[in-house]
Amino acid sequence: MTAPILFFDSGVGGLSVLAPVAAALPTAPLVYVADNAGFPYGTKTEAEINARVPALLGRLVERYKPQLVVIACNTASTIALATVRAALDLPVVGTVPAIKPAAEASVTRTIGVLGTQATVRQPYVDRLSAEFAADCRVLRHGSAALVQLAEAKLRGEAPDRAAFAAELAGLLDQPGGDRRARLPACGQEAFVGSH
Repeated sequence: MTAPILFFDSGVGGLSVLAPVAAALPTAPLVYVADNAGFPYGTKTEAEINARVPALLGRLVERYKPQLVVIACNTASTIALATVRAALDLPVVGTVPAIKPAAEASVTRTIGVLGTQATVRQPYVDRLSAEFAADCRVLRHGSAALVQLAEAKLRGEAPDRAAFAAELAGLLDQPGGDRRARLPACGQEAFVGSH
């Protein structure tokens, strides 16, 4: 039997990362684990995430014996990816804000990073911005409410468009905000793109 690919997130947002892999590899065994007990990660401290994620993934790797781990969460990846890679003896892929492709596609040279409070304040995001978007204005907005809205939609609940608009305004109403700006995100990306 082929070892599975293990996908990990704090909630169901990472299903938007799993879906294209499942479509591209229809016979591959896939395991999805949501850390509902720790949800949402975006309101946790870096120390909490850097302790929790490697410990959980260590236990999950022992249980499922995957060939690859995908951390389908920007917050967990920007904080704990290096620690997880050092702790596990297998390939680990993280998802991080899509600043590079956003900069490549941007006409306005303004990029909006919409994520959790924990993600948008990370030095990892600073490094991505400096390396791949030095010629762009990079706006950031952290929102715990957006995570809740996206998770609800991914569970099949009707979206609250007014609440979504209010959260998006936190990014787009900043000086230099532009409704045409690219919005790299994680699990929220599917939600943002459809609204």
